[in-house]
Amino acid sequence: MNAMETEKQGTGGQSRIAVVTGAGSGIGRAVAVELLRAGWSVALAGRRPGTLEETAALVPGGVCLAVRTDVSQPDDVAALFAAAVERFGRVDLLFNNAGTFGPGGVPVEELEYEAWRHVVDTNLNGAFLCAQAAYRQMKEQDPQGGRIINNGSISAHTPRPHSVAYTATKHALTGLTKSLSLDGRPYNIAVGQIDIGNAATDMTARMQTGALQANGEIAPEPVMDVADVARTVRHMAELPLEANVQFATVLATAMPYVGRG
Repeated sequence: MNAMETEKQGTGGQSRIAVVTGAGSGIGRAVAVELLRAGWSVALAGRRPGTLEETAALVPGGVCLAVRTDVSQPDDVAALFAAAVERFGRVDLLFNNAGTFGPGGVPVEELEYEAWRHVVDTNLNGAFLCAQAAYRQMKEQDPQGGRIINNGSISAHTPRPHSVAYTATKHALTGLTKSLSLDGRPYNIAVGQIDIGNAATDMTARMQTGALQANGEIAPEPVMDVADVARTVRHMAELPLEANVQFATVLATAMPYVGRG
């Protein structure tokens, strides 16, 4: 983990402070940009420094700190939150977004253990480590409290074929969300989850040309603008801590989900 030398400097009064993981691309980048444009200060976390800088450059004048972070590494996560608190003084929001699908199209009997472990380490262990670090900071800061939003998935409800590692971690993330939400009540920590289906990102580019369906057919699927996801996350983030969106599902209207299979 290292905090980059370059920080985007902004003007104006005190803003709310967010940590966004997986901020170098896709949903993480879209949410970071949405928050920056709304006046939040944002710690951008991700494994690739160059893509974090590209995210920061999308909002000239935005107040952000780019921190190279592998969320599966406890020391990296601790250093990320230390850097955010040193720079901004507190953490009001964690968007727990970093994740990986793993090797696509691999039947369960052929999935290598290391591939399974990589998905679990990133999607579940990484989400736990970041939530734990945010929880510790939010519990101790003054004023106390904050919000954690976990990026679940439609696969937290219904799997796709050949997605055992991804689906298992996303189901587990729902349990993590519920448990954190309960444990956070005494400390004014609100925890919710957004389950996203077919937002247009690099990860879902194949959907428009053809994705494996439960009946074995390959069929194109509709996608939605990732900006619509970002606006939903911002709405969840900007609620007063007395209110919480426990679970939100945002998906391309005509994608195969209701009745999938």
